[in-house]
This record gives sequence, structure tokens and C-alpha cells, in this order.
Amino acid sequence: MLPTVDILMITYQRAHYLRRSLPRLLDTCDETMRVWLWHNGEDDETLSVVRAHQDHPRVHRFHHSRENLRLTAPTNWLWTNSDAPFVGKVDDDCLVEAGWAARLRAAHLDNPSFGAIAAWRFPDEDFVPRLANRKIRRFEGGHQLLQNCWVQGSSYLMKRRCIDDLGALVPGQSFTGYCIELAYQGYVNGWYFPFIREDHMDDPRSPHTSLKTDEDLRRHSPLSAAPAAVRTLHDWERQLRRSARTLQRASTDPRRYRGLQGKLLRPMRRGVRRALAAVGR
Repeated sequence: MLPTVDILMITYQRAHYLRRSLPRLLDTCDETMRVWLWHNGEDDETLSVVRAHQDHPRVHRFHHSRENLRLTAPTNWLWTNSDAPFVGKVDDDCLVEAGWAARLRAAHLDNPSFGAIAAWRFPDEDFVPRLANRKIRRFEGGHQLLQNCWVQGSSYLMKRRCIDDLGALVPGQSFTGYCIELAYQGYVNGWYFPFIREDHMDDPRSPHTSLKTDEDLRRHSPLSAAPAAVRTLHDWERQLRRSARTLQRASTDPRRYRGLQGKLLRPMRRGVRRALAAVGR
């Protein structure tokens, strides 16, 4: 029997996306995979979509927080209550590819050093071989990763052992920061390659996006859109493109992002944070 995978989805005022993303996630799960649903807030429409799937055989647990606790509390709810050897998360604005979790689990089983590995959320036009090729490495079992110190907080799979070693998220710690700490401890993170795809519906280039105009963006600003830099759809698309290139260019040495050396490189880190706002959920 294959080891269990527990997958978190956090929902919040995204009924128009959730009607696609939740059924898709459930359809990609086999009998070894369990979905944990956490709903933030009081949006009746979104909550009704969640409850319509609450009795699905792949839904394992449901929690409703009337307060919007955003990301840390729901993530720690999964991490501290799950007994599965692998944990992950899929955002409610993302469509995962069939077989995504099974393929990531297989790579983990063949490679004990893997920490957080993920699907890739950017379109083909954002892949730049001259930047990425130097970071694509082959591992045991014929698996390849576009290695990086962190991945986005959606469509990833991480070993339970990582949480045993580092603990849960602490207040103020992002998933990006957690991944960097994993890399510093010797774990290997990155995106499976050739890419497993994630359709990020809040990317204006997605065929399923609800962001058609600047007004749509103002009314439904993505959580990861940097408020100071994103005022129009053009701004948001530019941030996403910049994020993809930054990921492919970024160093795989975690020492560049923490400790004394990180302080010396603080200007560079500010630029990385701005560019990665689109993926650091």
C-alpha cells in the first residue's frame, strides 16, 4: 500500500474559482489521498460550494473559521494533526493536473533528500532555458527537478519528516521562509521537471481567469499581488512574468537568504521578495 498523502485546501470568498478547483482536486486523488478543507470567513456562496463536497469520500476533515485566519493557522492545523507521511496544499484558485500528487510522491519515495517539491504554475512563455537549465538536476529514479530554495505554497508535496525536524510555521513565517530553512538543513526543494502543470486562475493569461479588466483586479485583488506595485492587469501580469524569471535565476545556495550573508545582500532580497509575491503564499 502506498503511503498516505494529506492535502489542504483553504477557501475564502472564491466561489467562482472553487466550483472548478475543488472538484478537480478531488478527482485527482486516489484512495491513499485525503483532502482537508478549511474555510475562512462567512461568505455563504463559497461555504455552500464547500458543503456540497463535504461528504465526498476523499474529504477527510473540514474546519470553518468565522474569522479569516489566512494561511498560517490552517497550514499548522494540517501539519500538526495529520499523521500522513506526506502533506501538501492546493490553493482554491488553482487547477491541478491529473496524477500530480502521485508523481510527486513517487519522486519523494525515490529521493529521501527531497523536502518540498511542486508543480509549476507559469505558462510556457515564462520558461527561459538559458536561465533554468543550469538549475535542472537529475536525481535517483530518473527524476529531475528545477532546483530552488523554495517553491510556491500550492500544488506542493512535502515529507512529514520535514515538520518533525523543523516544527510547524511560527508567527510571521512564510512558506517561502520555511522552505529556505529546509534547504539550509540539507533538504532539496524544487519543481518537478518536465513540469507538472498547475493552472493559476488568477493569472490573467489563464483561460479560466476571472480577471478580465482592471476593475476586476481592483474588486478581486489576488492575495499575492503586491499592493504598491499592482494597480492594473498589465502590472499584475508583469509581476507574474518577473516572478517566473526570478525563480529561474535565483541561487540554490540557502546561505544567500539567511544569516549574516543574507543581511549583506538585503537589497537583493527586497527585489526577490517583490518579484516573488506572486508565488510566496
